[in-house]
Amino acid sequence: MTVTELHVKDYRNAKERSIALCPERNAFVGANARGKTNLLEAVYFAGVGKSFRTPRDRELINSEASRAYICVTADKDTGAETVQIIIDRTVNKRVAINNVPITRMSELMGVCPVVLFCPDGLKIVKDAPADRRRFMDISLCQISKAYFSALMQYDKILASRNKLLKSGGANDNTLAPWDELLADVGAKIVKTRRGFISKLSPIAAERHAFLSDGRETLVLEYEGEKGEKGETDSVDGIKAALAKKYVSDRESDLRLKYTHTGPHKDDIKISVNGVDLRAFGSQGQQRTAALAMKLAEMKLLESAIGTSPVLLLDDVFSELDAVRRKKLLSALDGFQSIITATDKADFDGVDINIVEI
Repeated sequence: MTVTELHVKDYRNAKERSIALCPERNAFVGANARGKTNLLEAVYFAGVGKSFRTPRDRELINSEASRAYICVTADKDTGAETVQIIIDRTVNKRVAINNVPITRMSELMGVCPVVLFCPDGLKIVKDAPADRRRFMDISLCQISKAYFSALMQYDKILASRNKLLKSGGANDNTLAPWDELLADVGAKIVKTRRGFISKLSPIAAERHAFLSDGRETLVLEYEGEKGEKGETDSVDGIKAALAKKYVSDRESDLRLKYTHTGPHKDDIKISVNGVDLRAFGSQGQQRTAALAMKLAEMKLLESAIGTSPVLLLDDVFSELDAVRRKKLLSALDGFQSIITATDKADFDGVDINIVEI
């Protein structure tokens, strides 16, 4: 899949703009505060239905307008697809695919798949487990509508259980039904995530070896409930283990008034040469590992959904030396990419479509 055109109107600082994109490398180049990242964000929004910079959609509307408009057109093997989004100050956002309104956000997943790496990308490695779970969830939601639905369902069940715990009316009898539901849906999430990481790890290791000139070995491991009686890879085994864990943790949950175990607390262990980068390692090692994971995500998404996603690289070049820039650009062969940068000289000698912002 390749995005052929981006059109925005009253989106952040862009009053109206249309940009034609080429099938491989593209760069949005301009001085700081000109709106390069805003345009990149619009492509991301068309892919996953939300911004990577704010949870409040209304912040995306130009201050002088009442609504913002995004339209992304993409070429796929099945023909052209168009995603249209209207963000309004007074009503919920409206999304249409090929001019047909959708009623559920799950219908948007996978239509215009994207992978993002931005300055906050290091959070995947060095920050809280929530950032690594978000990394998995955004990828898996684009791969599987069933996963998206399970994740939404799990969040609703978890919220209800936590509300009960906070109400003071929780006990073994009232918690048991919620525990059963959490274990059932949670087991599907854990199994899917573990399968995702087991496939991602060798691809990420290969990309990491390329970026580090073979000096380091990257390993990814999913940290979550493994199941009982050797059934570590079965939904039933994981469900049984989760159900047992919820029961054993009830006393703590009642005291703390929230659910402190389950897939909403799981993590990814990221190791280089046997060292856990979440706690140790230089910023350079962490950046290289994060980039390798994103490049691996591209390959895995392409394999899973049968079409290549668009790689969005926001202000990455400012953090890399000339050698690693060259390596990164060569790693983008075969994918469409959109890169933001402040200096056209970063792309001297590179076959790339430069759009001045």
